[in-house]
Amino acid sequence: MCIFCKIINKEIPSSIIYEDADVLAILDLAQTTLGHTLVMPKKHYANILEIPDDELAHLMSVVKMLAKRISDKLGAKGFNLLVNTNEVAGQTVMHLHVHIIPRYDENDTIKIEFTENKLDLNEIANKINEL
Repeated sequence: MCIFCKIINKEIPSSIIYEDADVLAILDLAQTTLGHTLVMPKKHYANILEIPDDELAHLMSVVKMLAKRISDKLGAKGFNLLVNTNEVAGQTVMHLHVHIIPRYDENDTIKIEFTENKLDLNEIANKINEL
């Protein structure tokens, strides 16, 4: 059983900020920024590619509600939503979870950068859209 399943089953203590029949949200132990939250389905799905669409829709509605609550209550000026899928993308717990990472200013302890490239975007789009 994965660590998140143990948390969901209350075998491991956590700081719960939301719970319903299908979703649990807890504060991340790492607290990358104040209020860093993990939102997860109670059913075990390894990643976003496995969860049924209706359950994903409910999960994301909870993410939206909590992101607003966290921003309002903690004074965040924005937030990042992050879903890592598989180890190559940084997933360390193989149970789907969405990170809500509140952002307070440009000096937060997380940095996300996008780099420009010279790839042929039409070629990539055609490959993605091939039948």
